[in-house]
Amino acid sequence: MAQIHGVAGEWARVKGTVAGLWPVFLGVFMAGFSVAFGIFSSLHLGIALFTIAFIAICASLMKGLHRIERFFIGARGEERVSRILSELPDRYHVFNDFVAGRTHVDHVVVGPAGVFAVETKFWRGKVTVEEGCILVDGQLPSRAPLAQVLREAARVKAELAKAGWSGTVTPVLAFASNTFLARIAELNGVVVLNASEIPNSFSTERVVIPPEELERLVSIMEYSR
Repeated sequence: MAQIHGVAGEWARVKGTVAGLWPVFLGVFMAGFSVAFGIFSSLHLGIALFTIAFIAICASLMKGLHRIERFFIGARGEERVSRILSELPDRYHVFNDFVAGRTHVDHVVVGPAGVFAVETKFWRGKVTVEEGCILVDGQLPSRAPLAQVLREAARVKAELAKAGWSGTVTPVLAFASNTFLARIAELNGVVVLNASEIPNSFSTERVVIPPEELERLVSIMEYSR
């Protein structure tokens, strides 16, 4: 089995919780201010401000919980892909939530076949390709996934270069929900595949990084975490 470094989905859960709940905290602060205002200044205005703050808290909580759930769904997708990646041969290392500059990359896989920056998507709609673009149920997603994983691969490469390793980092877009109808393809330099295609795609006889260099690279990545 591959050696696992880090916890899959950890950053997505933290980011989702913060993004979803900070408006609620702001509303609580406003409510506290309105109570103090009502006690020390104007009771009627304080009650009005508290009512507004209470409505804002309720609305923010409902919207925030929905946003948190979206992030947590993504985290579950990362966990699923990480479990599959863990079944790779023991010569492979999987770095979950790898930090490259200010970017958190879902997974960076390092092994004899090379270095791969893996962005995971847990989409429920049917994923197709038209004119080089990825569509979900026939519509463009709100965030272009190919451009995202290309940026992440470039940042992983830059981070490793700063640490003294120069080599190719292959961008990979993995669908944890296996909704990519083509199952596996290469688009604009990005390998796009379903989670079910991971074992055969990574476990090859190709040797790009010799054992000594692989050991040095893993040490560099462990140190940079």
